[in-house]
This record gives sequence, C-alpha cells and structure tokens, in this order.
Amino acid sequence: MDMNAQYEISPIGIVDSPLIDPAIAPKQGDEGSPHAWLDIDPDYAPGLASLAAGDDLLVLTWLHLARRDVLSVHPRGNPDNPRRGVFTTRSPDRPNPIGLHRVQIVAIDGSRIRVRGLEAIDKTPIIDLKSVRGPIDQ
Repeated sequence: MDMNAQYEISPIGIVDSPLIDPAIAPKQGDEGSPHAWLDIDPDYAPGLASLAAGDDLLVLTWLHLARRDVLSVHPRGNPDNPRRGVFTTRSPDRPNPIGLHRVQIVAIDGSRIRVRGLEAIDKTPIIDLKSVRGPIDQ
C-alpha cells in the first residue's frame, strides 16, 4: 500500500443552507437542522433518476472548513468530555474531512434536492450521494 498516494475528489454539487456558522450549527442532522437544498451540477442530473420525495439519502460532503491536523478531540466540543481519538468520533476535524449525513428528500426540482436533517453549512461541497437501501444503512 502506497501511503503517499494522492487521490482526487471532485464535487458534484454544493449545499445551499441557511446554516452559515459552524459554531452554532447543530452537531447532527436530527438536532434541529433546517431544510436545505443540495444543488447538484446539471452534468450529474441523470444520476438523480429514480430519486423521489420521501426517500432517505446518504450525502457525503467535504467539510471544507475543518482542520486536517487533528487526531484527538473532546467529543461534541465539550472540554468536560474526555479526549478521544478522532476516528472514534463524528468530529468534522480529521485528516480527511468527509462528512456523512443521512437525510430525507422533501422535494426535487430539476437538479436541486430539498432535504431535511442536514447539518452541513452553506457552501459545503457535496462529493457523492448514495441511496439508503435495507438494514445495513440503518
């Protein structure tokens, strides 16, 4: 395994959300996240075929404001919590800041998908979408 190999990820869209400040955004989508839009590049619109309102979706994002030099954190940013290795937490700060968000589709308008349960902030790059299928995703 070449630990120095480089990989390229290209965004397929961007988050359009009223959340603009990571410090006050919910830590998880089920903690009061407002509805948001996934603005998917029209070149990728054919990949949205068969998605429908009510479907659950896994949204993978690139947490562009995260620190990449962090290997341990106080969970939920609370210094009263004992420090843990970042790979045992959902912290956005990590070597490869990939966000994983389970959302529900509210509406679809062309290449825009309105969702509930997304805690990502405005302008967060979207790197992939995956449908939720079966118990392994629960």
